[in-house]
This record gives sequence, structure tokens and C-alpha cells, in this order.
Amino acid sequence: MATIKDVANLAGLSVATVSRAMNGTGYVSEEARKKITYAIKQLNYSPNEVARSLFQKKSKLVGLLLPDISNPFFPMVAKGVEDFLQKKGYQVILGNIQENNEKANEYLRAFEQNNVAGILSAVEHKNKNDSTIPTVILDRIDEDVEYGVYSDDKQGGQLAAEAILKGNPKNIVVIAGPESVTRARDRLMSVEQTLKTANMSYSLIQSKSFLLEDAKETATLLFDRYPEVDSIIAPSDTHAITILQEAYHRGYQVPASLQVIGYDDVPISELVVPRLTTIHQPAYQVGFKGAEMLYSLMNNDYIESKKIILPVHLEMRETLRDGGT
Repeated sequence: MATIKDVANLAGLSVATVSRAMNGTGYVSEEARKKITYAIKQLNYSPNEVARSLFQKKSKLVGLLLPDISNPFFPMVAKGVEDFLQKKGYQVILGNIQENNEKANEYLRAFEQNNVAGILSAVEHKNKNDSTIPTVILDRIDEDVEYGVYSDDKQGGQLAAEAILKGNPKNIVVIAGPESVTRARDRLMSVEQTLKTANMSYSLIQSKSFLLEDAKETATLLFDRYPEVDSIIAPSDTHAITILQEAYHRGYQVPASLQVIGYDDVPISELVVPRLTTIHQPAYQVGFKGAEMLYSLMNNDYIESKKIILPVHLEMRETLRDGGT
């Protein structure tokens, strides 16, 4: 594989001159440019992005840290990130931590070693590295975050509870998202406030994480502990879909004897039977706008709002008792 040194030798120029020509970082005569172009074509040279980043201490690479790529919400976030950054000439390096904090730290070190131009992280803020690399937090944001994009969980929790209340519930079970996720706590707080305002009692179950296996375990525990349940507010579509499956095997009729509402509006929620009523989070826009903010940050452009909160809405389908589309 040809190197930049090979290009320089064939062109009869210095490596520094070739580098300036390729990166547009200084004056290069027209004659020198022609020699470099000819040498590149002759050698079929393709610049190594990592090598170039080591030379410049800056690259066209961006690190994207996700908590669990098997959760359908996060591929939509990643798509938004990639769609924006690819148009700007950047490539995305994905780090999938599978809800493991140590893996998060390992990926952050790897991003730094590869001289990424910026980092987009959808894991808890405590995992953010302390380097000077521009960083924007996606979705899982807390008060200490300086730059971030997320959706309105307080609004979402209220909408979910209000939707359940319209179905004349008698025995409500609320599933709390993992305690380690700040925004899951915000969502739960809003759900509880709305139910208490309506003087509606409810039972609470704590879920360990948003991982599929934990969601399945929570669904089994829920029906074992509360067989008389007739209304469930789930913290994610993954939880809601596992609940629908468990309810089917136990003979519940949805929504007649059991109504369920999810959260996220992942694509599969439209394909299950009955179709899942859920709170729509703009996952793609979280990724796209986060990437847009990071691009501005990397290029020292003015950023009007350091924290962007995106609205959510109820996606009414077939798992609530007050009807559907």
C-alpha cells in the first residue's frame, strides 16, 4: 500500500508539501499540485485517516458511544448522527458498551488514541472523558452536561399516565426504568405525579436496565406478583413488547382486560399485534441535531442553545382501551 512518503518521492517533493496540498493547509504552487496529483494517480494512493490524524493531531473521525445497540431506539439515533456527519466528510466510530461502564471508559480511551475530532455519547455523563475533545451528550443527559440533545421526558411521563387514565384503569402497575438513568427517573416522577393528581393508586416495579433479558425478567415478575393488573405503564417499547408477549401466553386480552403503553416508538412497535400505543421520542432527530451541535463545537462556530429539548407525543394505536387508529 502506497504511503504519503511514496507520493512525495515520485513527485520529487517533500512530505510536508504533499501534506499541505492534500489538506489545504498552506501554499503549494500549481506545478507542485500537478506533480502530486500525477503521483497519487500512479500509485493509487488513498490517505490513511488514522495516520493523517496522528500527523495533524486532528481527524475526520467522530466517536459515537451507545449503551446498547440491540435496543431499537439507539440505531435510529446512530442513523441521525451518521446522516449528518457523512455529509460533512466525517466517519463515525461506534462504541457499543452494553450497559457496561468499564467498556465505556475503554472506548473513550480508544477514541482519544485515534485522535477523534469529537465525541457523541448516549451513556451516563459520569463516563464522559476529561480530555479537551469536543463532546455532546445524546439522550442520557444530566444537569452537569454542558452540551446535549434529548427529548422531554417530563412531558412524556405525563402523556403516558394521562393516556392510561382514559382507559378506566382499576389496577395500574408502573415499571420504573433503571435508577442509574437520570431521564428514566424524570419520566417516572412525571408518571407518578400525574397519577397522584388524579387520585389514582398504583403499584411500582423496578427494572434493572433496558436490556431485553432484563425486560423479559421484569415482565414475568410483574404478572407473578400482580395477576389482577389491568393497566401497565412501561418505561420502553422493549419492556412493553415483552409484556404483550407474556400477557398473550397467560391468556390476557389486550386491550379489553389489559392495556399497555410503551415509550420510544421504535419501528417494531407498529408491527406487533396488537399494534403498540406508545410515546414517540424523536430518536433520529436526537442523533442528527446532536451531530449538528458537535460539528459547530468542533469548528468553533456559534451555538445558540447548548441544550436542546425535543418534544414528544402520544402515538395512539391498539393497546389502550379508549380506541385506536
